Amino acid sequence: MKAEGIAGIEQFDSPGKGRGLRVSRAYGVGELLFSCPAYSYVLSVKERGLICEQCFTRKKGLAKCGKCKKAFYCNVNCQKKNWPMHKLECNAMCTFGESWCPSETVRLVARIIVRLRDQKERSPSEKLLLLKDMEDHMEDLDNEKREMTEAHIAGLHHFYSKHMDFPDHQALLTLFSQVHCNGFTVEDEELSNLGLAIFPDIALMNHSCCPNVIITYRGVNAEVRAVQEISPGQEIYTSYIDLLYPTEDRIEKLRDVYYFTCDCKECTTKSMDVVKMKVRKLRDKISQKDTRDMVRYARNTMENFRRLLEMCELSIDKMSTVFDDSNVYILHMMYQAMGICLYMENYDGAVRYGEKVMKSYTVLYPAHSLNIASMYLKMGRLYIVLDRKSTGISALQKALAIMEVVHGKDHSYVEQLKQEIRGK
Repeated sequence: MKAEGIAGIEQFDSPGKGRGLRVSRAYGVGELLFSCPAYSYVLSVKERGLICEQCFTRKKGLAKCGKCKKAFYCNVNCQKKNWPMHKLECNAMCTFGESWCPSETVRLVARIIVRLRDQKERSPSEKLLLLKDMEDHMEDLDNEKREMTEAHIAGLHHFYSKHMDFPDHQALLTLFSQVHCNGFTVEDEELSNLGLAIFPDIALMNHSCCPNVIITYRGVNAEVRAVQEISPGQEIYTSYIDLLYPTEDRIEKLRDVYYFTCDCKECTTKSMDVVKMKVRKLRDKISQKDTRDMVRYARNTMENFRRLLEMCELSIDKMSTVFDDSNVYILHMMYQAMGICLYMENYDGAVRYGEKVMKSYTVLYPAHSLNIASMYLKMGRLYIVLDRKSTGISALQKALAIMEVVHGKDHSYVEQLKQEIRGK
C-alpha cells in the first residue's frame, strides 16, 4: 500500500526525536495544515443520546438503534454507515445487558481489530503512516502498565469473544500499547470528553511545550492548524499534555505516558516556572523545603479530591498560606471548585472562582489556547445567566476570536457561537 502523502507536509527524521513532520511551505496563524479522519473511534457512553455515534454531531431528536436501544443517530444514513462497527457492541450489549461495561480503550481496540481484518487498501487516515507502524514502546512498559494492558485484554475477551475473532496475545499487547501511546481524546469547544479515537498521520507529530500547531476536531476528523507563523522546512510541533503546569510536572507526565524527556525551549529555560509556582510575599522567608512540602501536598490532594466543595476550599485555604492565587496548584483547586459550584447551581460561587482562574490562564497559556477559549465560553454563559449581559457578550467574543483561529472560521462551533452572541 503506497503512501499518498499530504500537500505541504512531509515526513522526515527529526534529530533526536525519530520520525516527525515538517512543512514544505509557509503557514500563517490560523491556517489549516491538514486534516485527518479517524481510523477508528468510539463515542463516550455518557454522551449517548446527545451525540450521533457516527458523525459526533450534537443535536436533539436523535433516532435510537431499534435493537439495543442505546446507540443514537442523526438519521438512517448515519446508522447504516456506523453499523459495521456498532454491531459489535449492539450484540454484546444485548447479551450482557446492564453488565456490559468495557472501557473506552477496549471498545476502540475491538473496532480497530475489525477494521484491520477487513482493510484491503491504505485508509485516508494513513496517508503518511500505517496504523501497524505506529510507535508502541513495548520495551518501556513497567509492571503496572503491563498489568493494565493484560486487564484490557481480559476485558476484550470477556465482552467480545462471542462476536469476533482476535489476533494472538502478542499482537493484542502491541495494539493496546499503540493505542495507549497514540490515542486521542476527542473534545468539544468546552473541552468536554466526547470519545476516543486513533489518527495515524497525526501521531507522527512530535511534542513541544512551545507548540506551533494545535489539534481540534470537526466531528470525527482531526484538524491541525497553525498557532504560530511556520516557515518552510520547519518541524511541526503539537503539545501532548496540558501546558499549565511547571516543567517538573510536565516532564514527569511525558516520561510516564510517552517515555521521553522534552528538551524544548520552555523545558530548558523554565521561563514560566517562577510565575506558575508563585508564592506569597510574607515577612517570614519561605524555605525551599516549605515549597517542596507544599508541592507534595498539592499533588496528593489533586489525586484524592474531586467531589466536595468543602475539600476544595480547605485545600485552597491551606495552600494560600504559601502559594499565590496565580500558582498552578491553587488554580487547579479553584477550577475544580468552579465545576462543583456549577453542578450545585451556585453560579455566584462559580463566577468568583472562574474570574480568578481566567485572570491567570491568560498569562500562563499560549494566546491561541483551547483552555482559554473554553474558560471564556463558560464565563460568558455564566455572566449572562446572572444578568450581566454586556460582560457575558464580551467574554463570548473573546472566546470567538480564539476559536476562529484554532477551529477555523467555517467550523460549526464558530457559527453556533456567532448565533449565540447575535441572539443575546
